Amino acid sequence: MKTVIVAGLGNPGPKYQWTRHNAGFLFLERIARLEGLSITRKQFGGLTAEWERNGTRLILLKPQTFMNLSGRSIMPALQFYKAAPEQLIVVHDEIDLPLGVARLKQGGGHGGQNGLRSIMEQLGRGDFTRLRLGIGRPLHGDVTNYVLGTFTPPEMDIFARVLDGALEMLETALDEGVPKAMSLYNNKNYLEG
Repeated sequence: MKTVIVAGLGNPGPKYQWTRHNAGFLFLERIARLEGLSITRKQFGGLTAEWERNGTRLILLKPQTFMNLSGRSIMPALQFYKAAPEQLIVVHDEIDLPLGVARLKQGGGHGGQNGLRSIMEQLGRGDFTRLRLGIGRPLHGDVTNYVLGTFTPPEMDIFARVLDGALEMLETALDEGVPKAMSLYNNKNYLEG
């Protein structure tokens, strides 16, 4: 059975639960709710659950290392499952995409995203798949305060639709490949209900 590690990035603890920076955690929690899973097994410096889907074993991983050290949780998981970077999908918030947009991307740099930077430092490469969940940029003010701020109720309504769309993207990527999922979903906008 093929194994894919789906790592959602975020910061541990209730203080950060509903923040924009925890988009990756929120995505994994959405899967867990829909599939009746509980992401509670402590391993690899994170919390995990296993989801079997169409002959693929998916390891859902929420690193508990804080965002800036995400690679220290993801690397041991890859080693344990003898998984190549091509078997890793990292789900993270993306300030360079507007709220209402989710995009898949294969490879690339870290774009200043500290979780991605940590993963790339640990792997020594960046050729893994990213599922980027748009949170937009602040019009003014500090980016750190913005990403660590909570979604407003109207933003959360939009973001819930993004999470559902991102799950469709993930399932298509698993079933038909990342390029197919990119062509079908990368231009969608979930602002409207």
